[in-house]
Amino acid sequence: MIRKSKIYKYLAFTFIISSVFGISVYSFLSNRHKAIVKTKLLYTLGLVDNHWEIGKQNLEYKMLSPTFLIDGIYKSMEGPKSSRYIQLSQDDALLWITGFEVKAVDAKTNEKISKDFICHMNVDINDVNYYTNWDLNERIGKQYPRLTSLSNGFESYTYPEGYGIPIKGNDYLYITSQALNHNFKSILKKIKHQITITHEKYDGSQKPLMSKTVFIQLPYNKNNPFEEPLSPGSNQCIPVETKNHSYMDKEGNMLSGHWIVPKGKNIYHSSIDEQLDLQDSLRLHFSAIHVHPFATSIALHDKTTNQNIFKSAISNYKDKIGLIKVTPFSSKEGIWLYANHEYELILEVNNTSTVDQDMMGSMFLFFYDKELDSKIKNSF
Repeated sequence: MIRKSKIYKYLAFTFIISSVFGISVYSFLSNRHKAIVKTKLLYTLGLVDNHWEIGKQNLEYKMLSPTFLIDGIYKSMEGPKSSRYIQLSQDDALLWITGFEVKAVDAKTNEKISKDFICHMNVDINDVNYYTNWDLNERIGKQYPRLTSLSNGFESYTYPEGYGIPIKGNDYLYITSQALNHNFKSILKKIKHQITITHEKYDGSQKPLMSKTVFIQLPYNKNNPFEEPLSPGSNQCIPVETKNHSYMDKEGNMLSGHWIVPKGKNIYHSSIDEQLDLQDSLRLHFSAIHVHPFATSIALHDKTTNQNIFKSAISNYKDKIGLIKVTPFSSKEGIWLYANHEYELILEVNNTSTVDQDMMGSMFLFFYDKELDSKIKNSF
């Protein structure tokens, strides 16, 4: 029979070996994966709260995220994050989503703090349920079911008057919010994200919008993806990594939607015809834009006419890393995009820092949905 003292020694030895192994593995993780592990551990041990707080009001759905611990630099898409499903109501009454907002708040006081701590807030739909409700099954699986996104410099918006996203109140939305910290190296701060979804009841006058996601995809060398330097003007990129935001085109070329930008000014462009998949002309009314710091403008460009549909001005802080404002396209009258035209995104960047930075450029384009409008009017 093994004595208790030996059992304790074996347990202690196993614990030490496991800890050393765990620390070693952790040290090789990327900053993004370290944040995932760290946040999971903090939530599991109860060291910070991991609950979403829900506070509904008549025309607003308010929610407060779990606590995010900011303990160092977290660049775009690296910080602590949390997700959950929500329902705007408990019945199937038709609601009209009119806008979104995210704020960073102090975890103790709930007072608003700097937007430096907002990376992004994503809203996804269940496209199977959503399109089945309207007998639009042919739309299922056609694109990633992300409805929209807010991010640093673009923390809130409302759709043009009379337009919005129709949804049955008890349909599910999937919310993900992620923290950011580009500027404060020595920090130990607990924050939360306060999210608001504004909506109204359908009265027969509102017009529905459909969301199409388009983003810049740049080619990279699949055999040596991190090889430098690149030929100037080649429109190629060095990907941040090849596991996430990496795609293959029809010819087998590898493309990245998350890439490295060198110091100085650069312009990147990417065809979005396949992403748009325009079968007929559509009328554009709004754009929600996601870029990273050091982007200075992003344009939706009609290659057929060689004209910009619109160009979003982007302002950066001069004394720190971060976006002051990303300007959306918004129009009640709308502007037409045509199925027989070619379109691309053009992103201008000025990396004024002393090191390479990471970049993304995407838009959520909202078009008047004539087909869905007809189905709604026949149902309500």
